Amino acid sequence: MTMLRFRRLALRDEKGSIAVEMAFVVPILATFALGAFEIGTIFSRQQELQAAALEGETIALAVARGAQIHVDEIEDIIKTTTRLGDDNVNVTRFYRCDADANTVDNPALCIAEGEGEVDGETTEEGGEEANKPVVSSYLRIEVTDSYTPVWKDFGIGDTINYDVERTVQVS
Repeated sequence: MTMLRFRRLALRDEKGSIAVEMAFVVPILATFALGAFEIGTIFSRQQELQAAALEGETIALAVARGAQIHVDEIEDIIKTTTRLGDDNVNVTRFYRCDADANTVDNPALCIAEGEGEVDGETTEEGGEEANKPVVSSYLRIEVTDSYTPVWKDFGIGDTINYDVERTVQVS
């Protein structure tokens, strides 16, 4: 009978049950909170890099009408915006000759022998009209970065590498 009485008392006594439940729930909730914070940080940085590349693209398009685009200035603006170093931001100019699928680094390579300057107009040479090549100018904006989440310290996941690339036709 003593055993039966002890069983009834044990079933009615709920003291300490919340402490036991919290011992299971709190670590799980803390892990979820850490994960949510890390995911938010990862997406926020990706958005920041995308916005910086878009800002460089917008600047390139804004000054495309007449003003010369200095790629160093665009790089400096992106570096300032993203707090990145020289190795993480790269702005390069390249050209396309007429409708050629290949691109070149120098617009002078588009000019064939004796065709004059690059401006998309025609010239007269030797009494005949010759077409000058149409040279399209492009900017490639590359922004790279990496982020090591806290959960990597627990053996979960790896460093996340960001690589944002935008190409804009300037002329």
